[in-house]
Amino acid sequence: MRFRPSSEPSSRHFKSRKTLVNTSPLRAFRALPEVWALMRPRRRLLTLGFALMIVNRVCGLVLPASTKFLVDDVMSRGHVKLLLPIVALVLLATFTQGVTSFALTQTLSKAAQKLINELRARVQEHVGRLPLRYYDENKVGVLVSRIMTDVEGVRNLVGTGLVDFVGGLLTALIAFVVLVRISPLMTGIAFFFLLVFGIVLRKAFQTIRPIFRERGRLNAEVTGRLTESLGGVRVVKGYHAEAREHAVFTSGLQLLLENVFRTLTATSLMGLSSTVLMGVVGAIVMFVGAHEFLAHKLTLGDYFTYIMFLGYLAAPLFQVVGIGTQVTEAIAGLERTREILNEQPEDDDPARTVPMQRIAGRVEFRDVVFGYIPEKPVLHGVGFTAEPGSLTALVGSSGSGKSTIISLLAAFHTPQSGQVRVDGFDLAQVNLASYRSQLGMVLQDSFLFDGTIRENVMFSRPAATEEKFLEACRIARVDEFAESFEQGYDTIIGERGVKLSGGQRQRLSIARAILADPRILILDEATSSLDSESEALIQQGLAYLMRGRTTFVIAHRLSTIRRADQILVVEAGNIVEHGTHSELLAANGRYFDLYTRQHGLEENLFLAPGEGDPH
Repeated sequence: MRFRPSSEPSSRHFKSRKTLVNTSPLRAFRALPEVWALMRPRRRLLTLGFALMIVNRVCGLVLPASTKFLVDDVMSRGHVKLLLPIVALVLLATFTQGVTSFALTQTLSKAAQKLINELRARVQEHVGRLPLRYYDENKVGVLVSRIMTDVEGVRNLVGTGLVDFVGGLLTALIAFVVLVRISPLMTGIAFFFLLVFGIVLRKAFQTIRPIFRERGRLNAEVTGRLTESLGGVRVVKGYHAEAREHAVFTSGLQLLLENVFRTLTATSLMGLSSTVLMGVVGAIVMFVGAHEFLAHKLTLGDYFTYIMFLGYLAAPLFQVVGIGTQVTEAIAGLERTREILNEQPEDDDPARTVPMQRIAGRVEFRDVVFGYIPEKPVLHGVGFTAEPGSLTALVGSSGSGKSTIISLLAAFHTPQSGQVRVDGFDLAQVNLASYRSQLGMVLQDSFLFDGTIRENVMFSRPAATEEKFLEACRIARVDEFAESFEQGYDTIIGERGVKLSGGQRQRLSIARAILADPRILILDEATSSLDSESEALIQQGLAYLMRGRTTFVIAHRLSTIRRADQILVVEAGNIVEHGTHSELLAANGRYFDLYTRQHGLEENLFLAPGEGDPH
């Protein structure tokens, strides 16, 4: 989704997507296995909750039930001895009702919050194991919202919401039985109207469920856009785009508000229907009940008891409207959560059964074809071999396929045809954890976490000794700036390392890779963020890091790869040239063109105005 500052095209875009929402009532039934899976480990707790609920509801009916005896026996017939027992029974039932209500809240509400935490952890773990393709198709902010928000409604399934829902139905059932015993005629009339109301509720919940699903999607996408905007605040401010971002965000909020309004309208109509229904039923009961009393078919106690129990029949219906909406929202969120959990993690692929022991690092691409969109291949029959301990450089224009080759080497993607083999093993069949634990990467855009220098370096190897940690920092020249801080290696560096310079962030990334002690190393222009002095300082560290490891370098500054064992020139998804620096220069081909053009440009940057060849 992309919000637009203009609300009109944005609205059209979202309305077209609303038609994709499945409004079938079968959706709720398809969610039942997932609901049961959540409840099964807590079935004893829920059983206790339902037992407490039954006691609570029965005790709540003692007061209206005692009305008949109070009016007919004590007040009409003068049986005063029954007054104290009746009052005592009412007090005992009220106290029991209060205690069971407290116990229900403490037991089930806390269990629901614990379940929410567990479900969030489960979804986060699952999302972390999904293939990179899934992240390419979903924004980070959307995933954050789905992990944190979609599971919130579960409290209404495992918490007091579902129990209150069932309790309301139980109270209504008991009240209905009592009403039938008192007056079948009045109850038959009331039941007819209740049946009509039940049909209305069924239709209403079918309408509301897709609205809640749509709200979950909109909320995730608005949150995703906000996350992007805050994460790119320097770009926003750099282009003075605050007003545009505000317009984009408010257009998303408007769509979310419209969704909420639709929900409120639907629930209000249900509330209106229930209120009108109770008014109609109440008026009919007053009319028929008065005639029944005057005809001596009802006692005064029967009449008052009927009125009170009718209220207990009506109250659960109002609860059904409120709690039923919450349960519907919970099921909608659970469906969205289930969609994520149904995605297959990359390491659950049944084909990935081969564990990788300590590898030597021989890499072979065999006629590899790959495209992020299958119909549009990015690589066309790429093939080469890198021997253990060798240095392979990838050069070429932007978009030529260099990063895609690296992604396949890191097993982020799988070729559509052909093979990527390491030590003779097809990467499409190896256990990813055993392979990637021997892989090290230093990317051009070095990603750091909002933590300390120590935590970021040791991210690659948390169990490393202090000696190994300090050695990695020394080789990457991290010690030169870290030890100048007041907190030393425990200095907080901020989100994405914003408190450090670009060169310092890159040194941290290199130290992290050194500590990992990988067998295959990937450097994506690892010194691009460094000035000349800093680059010279850590070239020794990089040389140490590459020693004895199979290394792949994506190079933009061609002067840095002269000593590579082989250079692959990639253009339009094909390796058009292959050889050493001197061999490729002698071939006077594409590499020669790239090198001489770049080398000449670098020299011309230092010429005074008017010097050099004007052509």
